[in-house]
Amino acid sequence: MNDPSMKLYMVPLAPNPTKVMLYIAERAAAGAELPIEQIMVNTLKGRHKEPEHLARNPFGTLPVLERGDGSHLIESLAIIEYLEDRFPDGALREAEVERRARSRDLERVVDLRIAVPMGRYAHAAKSPLGLPPDHAVAAAAEEGLQGPLDYLESLLDDGRALLTGEQAAIADCTMQAALQFLRFVEADLLGDRPNLRAWDARYRKRPAAQAVLKW
Repeated sequence: MNDPSMKLYMVPLAPNPTKVMLYIAERAAAGAELPIEQIMVNTLKGRHKEPEHLARNPFGTLPVLERGDGSHLIESLAIIEYLEDRFPDGALREAEVERRARSRDLERVVDLRIAVPMGRYAHAAKSPLGLPPDHAVAAAAEEGLQGPLDYLESLLDDGRALLTGEQAAIADCTMQAALQFLRFVEADLLGDRPNLRAWDARYRKRPAAQAVLKW
């Protein structure tokens, strides 16, 4: 099943590519080196808008996984789920159906209710792409984050090490990718949430985080 010709087109700072990069690093740390070459596409220089990349992904976004047959996957979660299915030994997903459902549900909460607003806040406050500041958008994004962040804080009340338990899950990768983006724009939206701050510190000490995170 190995496919040494797979390529992940990514950019290190952006949350969605970072999520996939963290996932791959978590698999490597657990002993599964996935056969994927990682290739940076410089978005600051507009390389994602050039014909070569648009041929891979007509939306011009990252990440993109190129498979051995030349086909492409262009959504981060679809890429991760493909790799989970393609290389099941040591996959991050839970073996038991009910636990797997809860893990998937939490990843969607983190992505849609936390990571997306965090990205919106970052671009409205201090966009790496040079977008003009929009304080109203930033304030609305920050306000909308409070409930979801409280939800994570309450989950961590039971002393679990990571978001779904003792083992790394896709939700951890998603959350940490979003937080790195905030750190890059020198923002901190975790507030007075000691459980989340402790989780953040623990996760950033993991070998996968050390291998991928730059901020």
